[in-house]
Amino acid sequence: MNGPVVVGVDGSPSSMTAVEAAAREAGLRGVGLRLVHAFGWPAAHLPPGGAPWNPTGAGLRELVDGTLAKAERRAREAAPGLEVLREVVVGDPVTVLEIESRTASLAVVGSRGLSRFGSILLGSTAGHLAAHAACPVMVVRGRQNPSGPVLLAVDGSPASRAAVEFAFAQASLHTTDLLALHAWNPHTERAYDGPGDPPFVTYDEDRLRDEEQRVLAEALGGLRDKYPDVSVHRRLVRGRIRASLIEASADAGLVVVGARGLGGFRGLLLGSVSQAVLHHAHCPVVVVRPGEE
Repeated sequence: MNGPVVVGVDGSPSSMTAVEAAAREAGLRGVGLRLVHAFGWPAAHLPPGGAPWNPTGAGLRELVDGTLAKAERRAREAAPGLEVLREVVVGDPVTVLEIESRTASLAVVGSRGLSRFGSILLGSTAGHLAAHAACPVMVVRGRQNPSGPVLLAVDGSPASRAAVEFAFAQASLHTTDLLALHAWNPHTERAYDGPGDPPFVTYDEDRLRDEEQRVLAEALGGLRDKYPDVSVHRRLVRGRIRASLIEASADAGLVVVGARGLGGFRGLLLGSVSQAVLHHAHCPVVVVRPGEE
């Protein structure tokens, strides 16, 4: 999709950092940038005189105009010559950004917005959007290292194919390496439904390791030819995928994960791996739902 890059703006430091990242992404893709500010006012807190966004709400208009003007300046500094559009919408921020994602190539948000709940690691807008958006979602968190490699979580599931495609395209856009990481744990291979561990279990770890190497290679199949400019590094890790990804993210510029891969419950839109990475990665994260590229 050649739609614009959409970024949510609420004036928080996190959203301003997201604006800069979104501007760079739009510039690389050759598309416009939409700065979206959504008003989600509970009915009990509406200002006197009607809706908050109207010609008589001068103070509020000046506040929003100032926030968006600051965001636009940050965007143009990050990507000079970029086409920037401002949009102010009355509605819940989560719903507004979800609707905006339907015509976007990428949606970008900060990991934490304006909130009185300072202990929340991941804002409700970021988490919900990652689960429901119609396009890939970038949550800007941690340190910014655009030259770092793209770290791809590989699980070999059909649902993660779109994430693999996105990771290759992203590495190509940023002229950086791709690190494809696949973690395996022999203890997850057993099929046992009883309480505790089975009394006697043996593993052919060499066979399992060879099988996981095959899964990793097949997950990347075809895309190395499509993106010959991308240098691909494969890493097979014996351990837990969540901990392995979070540790590897310390040296990455971006982590790409599927919304829900192998072992995910059909009723859950975000799997445990993607949720853990969104909360704890050391760099920005992109969540790609099945069918998105």
